Amino acid sequence: MTDPDRPVGHLALAVRWAGRLLCWSLAAAWTAAAVDVTVSPHTGWWDTVWPLPWYLTCASAVAWAALRAREKTTGSGGRGPQAEEDVRAEWDQAA
Repeated sequence: MTDPDRPVGHLALAVRWAGRLLCWSLAAAWTAAAVDVTVSPHTGWWDTVWPLPWYLTCASAVAWAALRAREKTTGSGGRGPQAEEDVRAEWDQAA
């Protein structure tokens, strides 16, 4: 659980937004696929539009993975490495 009073770095915010984009684009892709299978629209633009959420899902997954990897290498969500005591205190609080 995140602490709302704790400052969040720019990298952590970017990871959150990329994750949200990933979730919403995947939901849109599933919806578009369901419409394509059930309704089978015969308009000319539908064949171009319905795969777009899938492309966005792939792009946002790559972006999220890259941002998350960078966040992990910098430690603590872009706020710099945590001291070992801080990590242990968080673990004790979580337990």
